[in-house]
Amino acid sequence: MKVAVLGAAGGIGQALALLLKLDLPAGSTLSLYDVAPVTPGVAKDLSHIPSSVTVDGVGGDDPTAVLEGADVVLISAGVARKPGMDRSDLFNINAGIIKTLIGKVADVAPTACIGVITNPVNTTVAIAAEVLKAKGVYNKNKLFGISTLDVIRAEEFVGELKGIPSEDVFVNVIGGHSGTTILPLLSQVQNVEFTDQEVIDLTDRIQNAGTEVVNAKAGGGSATLSMARAAAVFGVNLVKALSGKQGIIQNAYVDGGNPDSPFFAQPLLLGKNGIDRVLPCGELSAFEEAKKQEMLSVLHADIKLGVDFVNN
Repeated sequence: MKVAVLGAAGGIGQALALLLKLDLPAGSTLSLYDVAPVTPGVAKDLSHIPSSVTVDGVGGDDPTAVLEGADVVLISAGVARKPGMDRSDLFNINAGIIKTLIGKVADVAPTACIGVITNPVNTTVAIAAEVLKAKGVYNKNKLFGISTLDVIRAEEFVGELKGIPSEDVFVNVIGGHSGTTILPLLSQVQNVEFTDQEVIDLTDRIQNAGTEVVNAKAGGGSATLSMARAAAVFGVNLVKALSGKQGIIQNAYVDGGNPDSPFFAQPLLLGKNGIDRVLPCGELSAFEEAKKQEMLSVLHADIKLGVDFVNN
């Protein structure tokens, strides 16, 4: 399997590349691209780490060599959020980057699975879908907005609150990947009970966890290491599923399978062709159902913004 990372010299990209070098199945190829001229050096640096994953890298304006033969393309290229910025503030810059890169993927690796990391994911995934449709190569089972960060944050915060190992916690997080569109289904967490106030406070913290990091970095960036970990978890699991491992379930923001929204983050059974089956979100509490209904207008507006960006 060949995995391409676009935006590989950035804060997310370098950490993601490191984790993939360590965690991808033996025999995988990791191919890195960024406009930054240091990208071949990032690849050379990683190649000195012992593992059965080969690494190469290209810098400059043309990712063609990196995309040729790619089975999975992970896109982290873009600018980071700064204090006072919402993810939607990133739109004008990152939308153009995604449109250009997805166009390249469509031309060079039209059958690859694509994982979009670049924010605002609610909108950039819709942009990617429209570009792929225009190129005649859209396959909704192979396009993912990586929302795994919301899941691992939720699991860490629950473990922290309840004094239990976070690796023993699973939280189903649905909706979108920005602010109030992030909906953790705490009522479904096994063997854990929450007070009503804990649910309110935890939901708010999970929805605004990215702002915690932005503020803590005091203008020095946004979530890069935790995002890289989340993207690596999703990417490695996707590669395993594409290689034939069965029973792999991951949450991601995708097209289809949910009556509430054209794109929606939900559990997915992955398989040899990307999404094998979209799984039900499960029963929601009254609080969660109310939160879902409240956020749908925001999510729909985010999606429309992406569709309009490509088509208008």
